[in-house]
Amino acid sequence: MRSGKYITQTSGYKAFIPTNPPPKPSISLDDGVQHLLTDANIAIGKLDTMGYLVPNLEYIIAMYVRKEALLSSQIEGTQASLEDIFEYESKIPLKNVNDVKEVVNYIKALTYGMERINKFPMSIRLIKEIHKILLEETRGNNKTPGEFKKSQNWIGPPGSTLTSATFVPPPPHDALEAMSNLEKYLHEDSNLPLLINCALIHYQFETIHPFLDGNGRLGRLLITFYLFWKRSLQHPLLYLSYFFKIYRQEYYDRLNLVRENGDYEQWISFFLKGVIWTSESALLTIKNILNLKEQHKKILITKKISTPYAIALHDYLFKKPHVSINNIAKEFSISFQSAKAIISQFLKNGILKEITGKKRDKRFSYWEYIDILSEGT
Repeated sequence: MRSGKYITQTSGYKAFIPTNPPPKPSISLDDGVQHLLTDANIAIGKLDTMGYLVPNLEYIIAMYVRKEALLSSQIEGTQASLEDIFEYESKIPLKNVNDVKEVVNYIKALTYGMERINKFPMSIRLIKEIHKILLEETRGNNKTPGEFKKSQNWIGPPGSTLTSATFVPPPPHDALEAMSNLEKYLHEDSNLPLLINCALIHYQFETIHPFLDGNGRLGRLLITFYLFWKRSLQHPLLYLSYFFKIYRQEYYDRLNLVRENGDYEQWISFFLKGVIWTSESALLTIKNILNLKEQHKKILITKKISTPYAIALHDYLFKKPHVSINNIAKEFSISFQSAKAIISQFLKNGILKEITGKKRDKRFSYWEYIDILSEGT
């Protein structure tokens, strides 16, 4: 078959051995796919252009990375919220610290990968480095972080076995060979459009399932890494986990349709729709953040509280949307009373909201900003 075949292993179960990309016969770029491809390229272009126009873009990217980490981890069943992430970063004790660590590791892995790609090409070595960070000191820590599987894995509901699994990827030896061929494909001068290559690479990685754990999260990271590496994106603002979470079952079904029928085209169409939808969603989020910033700046001016420290605090909230009085006093090298006075003004005008209900050690949330970012989480 075009995408591969199931081969019975010595112990009796069947494992899927994928063909190497690109597919043969080649991808059919009919009118439907071409239209989606054009729209997807336009959508990414708009998003990337917006990146050049946004002041303090690195803060928004940092927050968007947190959202992506959360969504991607939630697809795998992690129970955490953006609020939990901010509390963890502020060293507040949490009951669900193990779940939060998985999200924090995803943030570290994404940040590390972006920095590494500037100096080091996409490769098996880089994929393993990122995987190690992803699983470090989490529930997957006993699943050989940074190393390809040495035993057979499978995908299926809890309690499923190799014979009852939804999908059995290639065994270790075949997976190693398939990953080697995927690495070669990453560096080939393909005549296929970049976004179609990206769709094929994501499908191939998820089908190989080279690690014992973390394949889903790493496969989603590869989308952003690949587009950034190929300079399709100058700013890492495109993350498909929100789309995959909303259409989770369809996402799995379409990957399986490639394996079962060799129908790459339906998967590529779905992937391109995801790129369009995600780009438009990201654009709207950035616009809403900019509108919020403008709205609150006007409040500071009209209420005559636009002192240098108040303006500095407003900017700081886009970087750290959870703060305390001590935190602000230390950050701006001012007295506790001065910090308390500024925060009181922000509370009075609805910019901040107290979130602990305590008399001491109060913490304050830039709640409208967090609400914008929390969509879908």
